[in-house]
Amino acid sequence: MGTPEVGDDTQPESAGPKWRRRITALLVVAVLAYLLDLGTKMLVVAHLEHQPPIEIIGDLLKFEAVRNPGAAFGFGEAFTIIFTCIAASVIVVIVRLARKLYSLPWAIALGLLLGGALGNLTDRIFRAPGVFRGAVVDFIAPAHFAVFNLADSAIVCGGILIVLLSFKGLDPDGTVHKD
Repeated sequence: MGTPEVGDDTQPESAGPKWRRRITALLVVAVLAYLLDLGTKMLVVAHLEHQPPIEIIGDLLKFEAVRNPGAAFGFGEAFTIIFTCIAASVIVVIVRLARKLYSLPWAIALGLLLGGALGNLTDRIFRAPGVFRGAVVDFIAPAHFAVFNLADSAIVCGGILIVLLSFKGLDPDGTVHKD
């Protein structure tokens, strides 16, 4: 049995355990990103909300509880439901793509995206002012930059990794192409 062609849905029998390892890696990264995000948000809500910011590195970095109904930089506050649908769509795409995942770097990248999307989607579903309209808890406040959270960080890191993998020509199915 030869190696699969690009776009071929079939994989050699020996790829079964490799595929399971990649899915396991994706799930472990996603769960870690999600739990770290959820845990930090719970701490922020319990101990930092309605309190003055905590200076970490002088004025350069503070922890400050902020509820963000919009997207990055607070844009789009009136479109919370759209951001909720986008996050849900990203999760569905990642789950569908996982069926063809044979690359560990892609598993890590997609795990970061999945964990981050789940973290912010959890806020959008379960936090005030209501289901699918909830505000995301942000708390990492660098000077002269938007306030963000660990889910946002996971999404950005996963996105950067995907761009790098794409530039290197590595596809999620493990094939490498030279353009």
